[in-house]
Amino acid sequence: AMPKKARRQALKSALSSKVAAGSLIVVDELKFDEPKTRRMVEVLNNLQVQGKALVVTVSDGGNVVLSARNIPGVNTIRAQDLNVYAVLNSEQLIMTKEAVEVVEEVLA
Repeated sequence: AMPKKARRQALKSALSSKVAAGSLIVVDELKFDEPKTRRMVEVLNNLQVQGKALVVTVSDGGNVVLSARNIPGVNTIRAQDLNVYAVLNSEQLIMTKEAVEVVEEVLA
């Protein structure tokens, strides 16, 4: 296994490359009252997301995860589980401000 410090550094640089490429989208919040795939498709379309997307949630993501799971090319992950592979394996990252804070803590 990779040492923790090296893993953190790798994740940092993977995220930096997404930021540099303009592939990181930060939204205020992502809340769905009920799981609705159509609503998630609307959100992604409004954000002009194309290709493989990774939606980073806090805690279990609940309805966000349920709304995204039927959309081809869209994956979800909890902020605390974010890893280099998940970042590099997606063309665009969508994160809430809260998720960004969690990731910043993990990387600190």
